[in-house]
Amino acid sequence: MKSILVTGGAGFIGANFVPYFVEKYPNYKIINLDLLTYAGDLNNLQEVVGARNYEFVKGDICNRELVEYLFEKFDIRGVIHFAAESHVDNSISDPEIFIKTNVNGTFTLLDVAKKYWMEAPFKYKEGYEDCRFHHISTDEVYGTLGETGLFREDTPYAPNSPYSSSKASSDLLVRAYFHTYGMDVTTSNCSNNYGPKQHNEKLIPTIIRKALAGENIPIYGDGKNIRDWLYVRDHCTGIDLVYHKGRAGETYNIGGRNERDNLFIVNHICAILDAKQPKQDGSSYKDLISFVKDRAGHDRRYAIDATKIETELGWKADENFETGIELTIDWYLKR
Repeated sequence: MKSILVTGGAGFIGANFVPYFVEKYPNYKIINLDLLTYAGDLNNLQEVVGARNYEFVKGDICNRELVEYLFEKFDIRGVIHFAAESHVDNSISDPEIFIKTNVNGTFTLLDVAKKYWMEAPFKYKEGYEDCRFHHISTDEVYGTLGETGLFREDTPYAPNSPYSSSKASSDLLVRAYFHTYGMDVTTSNCSNNYGPKQHNEKLIPTIIRKALAGENIPIYGDGKNIRDWLYVRDHCTGIDLVYHKGRAGETYNIGGRNERDNLFIVNHICAILDAKQPKQDGSSYKDLISFVKDRAGHDRRYAIDATKIETELGWKADENFETGIELTIDWYLKR
């Protein structure tokens, strides 16, 4: 059984990926390393409790001694690296933890993997030739777009927040371990994810939660900020493909081709809630929408060109925004 280290598997995307991966690959032993900060929740991993090919370890990716111990104990043959601080607002108020986790943590994982798998630059130890390090990143490293254009894999990096800067730094470390040491790495940069298990602080869960509680739904600025929305399960299938079939050293952008502005998002969710769980007084949830001061450094538009992963690896998103958001709202209503 081949052991794969998944970091941050109790977070939003990781907690969708781990059950998918555990079920799909019964011959993989999945070691989930997560510190269980505010964004990690073991309740999101009920599907894998008791699975013979799954083990959870509570710990910090910055703890080199722990990471080395896990590589030795489980003979780790692959890494899929989700663990990251990811909330932009938090990075503005407290950037230090973003540098620690996203930059130093990624470095620790890369360096331990290199030393465990490789005996010299560009030379893997015998039996470890198929070991790979896959790094999950974000489209925010590319900065912001005008009214037209898409982020491609060769778009220059121009991060605008401490969060996106820390992710850009981690991406460049991964790149360096490929070019300097010949380590087998891949990177994927995704657009905005949504779906089951997302942390309450994010936009879509906030809209749903505030609406159902009868509270004002806060929307930054004029609500015209545009994002490319990707249903989390589609992201998981993309990561799976890149990890198994992507070319070493390459980056793949994973996007849903679902550009929507925040005003559309909030009005569409409110309309679905009006139909699925009407307010007792007959009013619309849309009446709760309120505009608040825009956040610092708020990028206007992100959108990903997913042509490379679609043509090279045959990936495509199964959900568009309208189908994915319905699945998401149903999940929250059942909770």
